[in-house]
Amino acid sequence: MIQKHRTKGFTSLLEILFVSMRLGLTSFGGPVAHLGYFHNEYVRKRNWLDEKSYADLVALCQFLPGPASSQVGIGIGVIRGGFIGGVVAFLGFTMPSVIALILFAQLLDGMDITNAGWIHGLKIVAVAVVAHAILGMAQKLAPDLKRKAIALFAIIAALLWQTAFIQVGIILLSGFIGFILYKNDKELEENQFHFPISKRLAAGNLILFFALLFALPILSRSLSIDWLTMFDSFYRSGSLVFGGGHVVLPLLEREFVPSGFISEEAFLAGYGAAQAVPGPLFTFAAYIGAVINGWQGGLLATFAIFLPAFLLIIGTLPFWNILRKNPKINGALMGVNAAVVGILIAAFYHPIWTSSIFEPVDFAFASLLFSMLVYWKLPPWIIVLTGGVGGVFIGML
Repeated sequence: MIQKHRTKGFTSLLEILFVSMRLGLTSFGGPVAHLGYFHNEYVRKRNWLDEKSYADLVALCQFLPGPASSQVGIGIGVIRGGFIGGVVAFLGFTMPSVIALILFAQLLDGMDITNAGWIHGLKIVAVAVVAHAILGMAQKLAPDLKRKAIALFAIIAALLWQTAFIQVGIILLSGFIGFILYKNDKELEENQFHFPISKRLAAGNLILFFALLFALPILSRSLSIDWLTMFDSFYRSGSLVFGGGHVVLPLLEREFVPSGFISEEAFLAGYGAAQAVPGPLFTFAAYIGAVINGWQGGLLATFAIFLPAFLLIIGTLPFWNILRKNPKINGALMGVNAAVVGILIAAFYHPIWTSSIFEPVDFAFASLLFSMLVYWKLPPWIIVLTGGVGGVFIGML
């Protein structure tokens, strides 16, 4: 059960802001590491919620599209301080990396980075990081032959039909396949989860989520307003990403690089910078927005890409007890998660591998970075720094 005596008011909000901002400044290592930091801080040290409640919250956020760790943080903030507490927890955890990436974009403004050796090194870093993500996710999300087959279908479809909406189709079809294959699987353990949000407010958030998802593309194409087009692209990317920040990379790349909003070199430079800062990888959107339209664009991009996550976590938690006890729904989610593995493998090949590995020395360097990350378990910022320096040396060969 969640702790009954929740402190309220301004003092509680300040506490939420302080704790979440400290996590936002120190949480390196990606979403899985973030969940470990959250567990240690919110469950073990502060007892804001118990083990079962935390596990329920993490389970839901793993099934929803968007940044799972950020959604968990929002949910804990709401549990502790209501709706405003969720907003405060989000700002504390997210804004440190947003500010850092906007400043990085301003620093790169006007610089010719097209042929910079360190850019090539950061591309190779992306190879090591995504390869690591694939291994971890494949073991958890596609452990049996059926889900491996779903993942293989997702790989083939994502590589052969690279259109704007193919990932949505893959996810929907994989969910249906999972529904058929796993509809008779054993139900999840029944645990009640208490959340201080009314079902009416939750339903309003879900309605707004879908309304924006369908209305924004129509409005952006009809009105041809730059900021609206950018908002639509980031909102759709945040709405359709299953599997965390690494999967958002190909969506954002296809939205902004071919259209000329940002060069591929600048895109990958920002991706490398996003690996080097703490907090959620979705704040990479702040960098892209800042490259396009300064700090105002960075803040707009941040709001747009995280808005779906906020609407979904507020909108689904009051209904989670009903959904999670249905084995058919759980089967569909198993199919979706397997498809995420395939989409990530397809993204690993293109654009990440095809734009990074050209010579044997590139593959050798990628192997070194992968070993540093996976086997020596060095912090991500060391991997990024090594990649940038190594890229300069490779350029001299």
